[in-house]
Amino acid sequence: MTRPRITLDVFSDYVCPFCYLEAPELEALSERFGDELAIRWRAFELRPEPEPTLDPDGDYLHDVWQRAVYPMAAERGMTLRLPRLQPRSRLAHEASAWAGEQAFARPDADEAMRTALFRGFFEESLDLADPEALARVADGLALDGAALHRALMAGDYRERVLADQRLARELGIGGVPGLRFSLDGEHAGVLEGAQPRRQLLLAVERLRDLMG
Repeated sequence: MTRPRITLDVFSDYVCPFCYLEAPELEALSERFGDELAIRWRAFELRPEPEPTLDPDGDYLHDVWQRAVYPMAAERGMTLRLPRLQPRSRLAHEASAWAGEQAFARPDADEAMRTALFRGFFEESLDLADPEALARVADGLALDGAALHRALMAGDYRERVLADQRLARELGIGGVPGLRFSLDGEHAGVLEGAQPRRQLLLAVERLRDLMG
């Protein structure tokens, strides 16, 4: 199988509504370009330890959701609810990295886990910092929740999450979603924030033109 020449690294956080809202746009991009494009989701904690988490009922979140999140959700045909809690997301990223190695149990394990975590948090206020809750998510996806729980307790995937975040800093990405395009392994630009589908399509088309 020929390796895709264009790669899109998506730096995202499970507590970021705009990252969840970008998912259908990225799915459309994948459908449009198929094997020409590789999309890789990467970890980015908006509020890592020891930075305080946001007040789930504070004015800031209510303002952002009323002004930007709910309108974009309506525009993109998605249902989001302001979560009742604002957990740290490190363990959710570790769970996602773990799922990426479970293709033997379910070919789409990584995508299924990512969708379940986003949907769980933004539709049902899933506690992303609770290893038992994350294990139940894995069980619900026909994955081994007990194995995930052990991996989280041991920190087996922590370094992978931290490596993604170091790369984001090296690239100067300060907000999510952070979209880093590469052509033949060479850096080709970054877009930050939830992008409309047309903007994403144009970005990939420009890279295709460079390929000749």
